[in-house]
Amino acid sequence: MLATYPHYGRSFSFNPQAPLDISLPLAPGEGQVNCFWAEPVAFDVIRVGDFVGSVAAGGSTNYKRVHVTPHGNGTHTECYGHISAAPEATLNRCLRRFLFVARLVSVQPRPQPNGDEVVLLADVRRELEGGPEAAVRPEALILRTLPNHRAKRTRQYSGTNPTYLEPALAEYLAQQHIEHLLLDLPSVDREEDEGELLAHHAFWQYPQATRQQATITELIFVPDAVEDGLYLLNLQITSLELDASPSKPVLYALGDVGAGLVSARR
Repeated sequence: MLATYPHYGRSFSFNPQAPLDISLPLAPGEGQVNCFWAEPVAFDVIRVGDFVGSVAAGGSTNYKRVHVTPHGNGTHTECYGHISAAPEATLNRCLRRFLFVARLVSVQPRPQPNGDEVVLLADVRRELEGGPEAAVRPEALILRTLPNHRAKRTRQYSGTNPTYLEPALAEYLAQQHIEHLLLDLPSVDREEDEGELLAHHAFWQYPQATRQQATITELIFVPDAVEDGLYLLNLQITSLELDASPSKPVLYALGDVGAGLVSARR
């Protein structure tokens, strides 16, 4: 079953029954991806009087409290409220659409003189400007860093100075009207940068011309079987009035109804 999605005068086809989930699940314990010294996810059974919120422990229903730090546990999406004190700067208010045409590109970070690994503007720009997909203006960009080890699914990033983005790349994406950036890293910025957060500021154009609708999604994982190309992105979040939320980005391979451009990825 195919559906169609309009985008700047073109019509794309996709199969709504073939989703590609690129989120990392939230589960309790130490064996889950973690960054910025966040406590592990915890699920606590609610106990009130004689009631116990666990069927396994004899209760009638499961009823649990969830302890999670969105920026440090699993896949999460954030808005400009991450670097703003404005009370209205919450993800639930900023993200009002949930379907976007997205471009997935794979890129090799480059070692820098100080030993850091950085995703550079020149490498991403070369990927975006190549191939037949370059004729399509994406609303979202998904960055898969290489090598694409499955260890990304459980890596403990805190204190390891993970790969991050060159601030010029974030500036370029804003100028190209990329509203939603997704990547398989803990942050677009260096783990410790004395609070400068240059790539965050550049992508959101904050505070001079803040792109309030723009979002950054971190700690995704795109399996190797999902090839570079065009996708329909369904960006799912919880309705929290916070700067960030656990999220579930889902992709659907796109085909161009008019020109035969196909991005059917399994």
